[in-house]
Amino acid sequence: MELVYYQSDEKPEERFSFFVIPEDDDGIENLGELYLYHDREGLRWLLSPEDWIRVDENGKTWIGSRSIAVPEGESLPRGQYRAVLINKGGERTERLFTFDAPRDPRYPFPFVAVSEGRYRIDSLYPVNRFICYDQQGNILQTVSPPDIEGSIQDLKLSNSVRSLALWAEDPEYHTSSLTEAAAVR
Repeated sequence: MELVYYQSDEKPEERFSFFVIPEDDDGIENLGELYLYHDREGLRWLLSPEDWIRVDENGKTWIGSRSIAVPEGESLPRGQYRAVLINKGGERTERLFTFDAPRDPRYPFPFVAVSEGRYRIDSLYPVNRFICYDQQGNILQTVSPPDIEGSIQDLKLSNSVRSLALWAEDPEYHTSSLTEAAAVR
């Protein structure tokens, strides 16, 4: 689980990126529902196969969402969560875990500017990457910028890249920030 701050007009919006490695002898196709609960606050999120994202990485399959949020931009509660995975036969697996990200971001929200073929980053986060998008908004590539400012050409972006956003990450506290995309072409 990771807390992601998204750029908004008033204050950064919080969303959880929540994924599990499902265990079902009959495979992913047999899974029916994935719930995330915060019992103390009475919150529940339901993900069905139509809702969750499937990620295959290093021989493992993850399912989940990058957009777990509470209504009206409120902060997500910290503390104990419960993940419940139910297969189509009604069998369930349950796991408890604690997520205690800082109440306030450790770093100011980052900024990226692109103008006249150059980029400039303003970020105190320890890890910074560009997420590069095509004209339809699909992610094409991720690039680690060599410096806080430089030439877009030096990033060696695919010719299909039309915009980029800054993904700033604090691995120690499992928090990240994602800026709005800026046009590069």
